[in-house]
Amino acid sequence: MTMLSGSEALERTVVFIEQAPESANALTLYALANTLEYERAGCLFKLVKLRDLDAEARALAYGLMELVAEEHVGDDAWKAAKARMDRAIRGV
Repeated sequence: MTMLSGSEALERTVVFIEQAPESANALTLYALANTLEYERAGCLFKLVKLRDLDAEARALAYGLMELVAEEHVGDDAWKAAKARMDRAIRGV
């Protein structure tokens, strides 16, 4: 499996969620994205939830986690992508 860059994973995650926002994979990725915004709280995400993701979604999850290391969670690209995820999950 090739590691995605954080920015590539972010865009692919948005598209993935928009395609099937009601799917378990999409909801798990959305939960991960939400927890990554709370660094002070330790980005609390149960890593065993990665087992619930298929290989494609798991690669996206790892890419999203890379954004933490790159310190891009909360930047303008993150905010725009997160807004799209929010709209998709809410069905707006």
